[in-house]
Amino acid sequence: MRTRPSLLLYCQHSLGMGHLMRSLALTRALAEHFQVTFVSGGRLPRTVRLDPEVRVVPLPPVGLDASGALVSQDRRRSLDHALAERRRILFDTWRAVAPQVVLVELFPFGRRKFRAELEPILEGARAAVSGQRSLVACSVRDILVGREAQREHDQRAADLLARYFDAVLVHSDPAFARLEESLSSGVGIPVPLFYTGFVHDTRPRRAAAAGRGRFVASAGGGMVGEELLQVVLDAYCRPEAASCPPLTLVGGPFLPEPAWAALVRTARRQPRVELRRAVPNLAALLAGAAGSISQCGYNTAMDLIATGVPALVIPFRTEREDEQIKRAARLAALGALRLLDPADATPARVARELVALQEFRPRPACLDLGGAHRTARMLADFCVYGVPAPSDRRLQEGVA
Repeated sequence: MRTRPSLLLYCQHSLGMGHLMRSLALTRALAEHFQVTFVSGGRLPRTVRLDPEVRVVPLPPVGLDASGALVSQDRRRSLDHALAERRRILFDTWRAVAPQVVLVELFPFGRRKFRAELEPILEGARAAVSGQRSLVACSVRDILVGREAQREHDQRAADLLARYFDAVLVHSDPAFARLEESLSSGVGIPVPLFYTGFVHDTRPRRAAAAGRGRFVASAGGGMVGEELLQVVLDAYCRPEAASCPPLTLVGGPFLPEPAWAALVRTARRQPRVELRRAVPNLAALLAGAAGSISQCGYNTAMDLIATGVPALVIPFRTEREDEQIKRAARLAALGALRLLDPADATPARVARELVALQEFRPRPACLDLGGAHRTARMLADFCVYGVPAPSDRRLQEGVA
């Protein structure tokens, strides 16, 4: 039997779980073609199920706090200590694995704060070791957040792509969102770019009894979900919501404990509400649900599309975070879900939206959700045949 080539996938999730869950879905598909080493730079929730065929290397966890500052998530280590340990572990892992493929999630379009730990392995990957140079690819989602000094940011990303990378894999259906729509006009991608379709966990799942016939409220990992979950609970306490189905509310593994305690206190006033601290599979909960109330991160959006559950989304939005509102607006335009701007999300308005959600019938979005397996096949082919020239548009858009 031919030995599968080795692949190292680096993922740093800093605020929510979207980057982590998308990368884990990729590892499961990649494991069919590669010996996969998954390097994770953020906290790994207990509810996350890891593939036994994938070697997982956890770095000392680092992420963002509520103010957006980088912090160590391990009380035993200062931030400087954690970053130094991460650089050592990542480099030693890369050297031990000697991967034929290095797949980096988001960087250089984001994660600039982690450049110091990534550049040593990227420089090593570019240098021929034993006569063989690693293939280096960037893995990036459908829509990127806007930036201050957008053109300078994008040009730096292009320069780093030219220096270190062989290809960019965009996990989007190009009919829905294209990478250039997130970039400044005139800034080109200097390496071949390919659309894989959306990455979603396509393993068969049974509808969870806990969600059957109920509304399900969730906020991804929960780090920035308190406001949404609290307003849904407050809406359920209003008389307008009396006709709504019972509610299952999922806090999320990263929801801060004070926020969870506040939700518990509010829920005591509403006997039709069931609280879950976290669930291992949100899509299974949604599969039999009467409706969903959530934000609109990448993975939640894929769960909504895949299950076809009637959905109300109230996207997470700040001056720096506009990706969710853009995705939600496009899906609402397709008739796939209902959108409520977070600025309008008062308890009274949310209660009215919940009533309306009972009559909403989503249209099938007809988006390509086969991105995980297509990514794996693309990279396997690249290892054998090399990266195709960017002039082949069919390959770029994941048709072939």
